[in-house]
Amino acid sequence: METLKFKTNIKCGGCIAAVTPFLNEAVGEGHWQVDTQAPDKILTAEASNAAVVKQAIEKAGYKAEPLN
Repeated sequence: METLKFKTNIKCGGCIAAVTPFLNEAVGEGHWQVDTQAPDKILTAEASNAAVVKQAIEKAGYKAEPLN
């Protein structure tokens, strides 16, 4: 696994609650976090496949652009 970072439009606790079940299923509970204070709302995830993380975010109705 590697540390992947994404620019997202996840802005608040409600948004995090919406993406939580999708990200927990995709990468596992405790393997991701979102910095809603950062201007780019950075999602950091411990995963081996960026496409899986991006797909989980999109299933929840949000956007994610890989940064690394």
